[in-house]
Amino acid sequence: MDLLPVITFQYPTCSLCERGLSHVVQIYCPLAASPYHRTINVFACSNPQCCGKSESWIVLRSQCLEDDIKARQDNKTTACTESVMSRTDWCDEADDWGMDDEEEEKVAESSIQMPNDSTGEGHNISSRLQDLCINGGDQSALQPSDVPVFKSFYISVMDETDLDGFHDTDHENELLREYEKREGVIVREIQSCESGEAQEEYEKATAKHGDEVFTSFMKKTCLCPEQVLRYSWGGSPLFITEPPSNVSQMVSCCGHCGGPRVFEFQLMPALVSLLGSADTNSDVSLEFGTVLVYTCRNSCWKSGSTVPVEEFLVVQPDPDQKLFK
Repeated sequence: MDLLPVITFQYPTCSLCERGLSHVVQIYCPLAASPYHRTINVFACSNPQCCGKSESWIVLRSQCLEDDIKARQDNKTTACTESVMSRTDWCDEADDWGMDDEEEEKVAESSIQMPNDSTGEGHNISSRLQDLCINGGDQSALQPSDVPVFKSFYISVMDETDLDGFHDTDHENELLREYEKREGVIVREIQSCESGEAQEEYEKATAKHGDEVFTSFMKKTCLCPEQVLRYSWGGSPLFITEPPSNVSQMVSCCGHCGGPRVFEFQLMPALVSLLGSADTNSDVSLEFGTVLVYTCRNSCWKSGSTVPVEEFLVVQPDPDQKLFK
């Protein structure tokens, strides 16, 4: 996890079992017309007894100004400072330090011999190179050693409207042909004979399993079943199961400024299979259907603050999970 430079962080614990929470997702998501850099981090408990419960998850929002980052960089002195190179250290504008051609040839000859001289200047240069670093300072928070760590990876972003017209229907057409052959009917002809009213009645028919919410969820995600996150600040969440009738009242106001919260993004079922343990000797995993994240509509932030703001989330379990219990 990479923190904004001004943020100080302490890893959260599960409110149910008090174990340390594992880092699940980090999103860099600045808002339009806002001067703040903005990141959101989601954590979850990998304890099987806590899976699927909102109390075992936490979401934290962090922000900072560009001026805060510059001020911190100006005040920070590191060992790497001495190794900063100017444009005259390399390429066509490199300074030869006044050496003539003969001296340069001697240097070149000695450079060729350096790999065989483990105790000479070549070894010293190698040691000095090993000391060079890209200083991250306290921008990266070290996860406690007793907390399971998931494999890290980047996700690509695509607008949902870009998927229109790209759905591969070859498999569906093959199933349709098999059905027509088996039943001795031609579905396309039947559909063309139906009235517009009949078509509308068919579309509104109730799913055989009775779960219209789940059916709607699957229809919406079928264009890209591999999606692991849906982002829509101020949009509408995509529920995987029937939400409580008072779900809007369940979303509490911002604990920082008291303002209302809005939906921002949700984690999708496809993410579950990707959350493998970074430790090959561990089989830690998470189980959930979808995780809905709500954040302060004002994205409030106190100038000079260094502590992340806790936001609100709702965990909906996988509807099929109950079949395995």
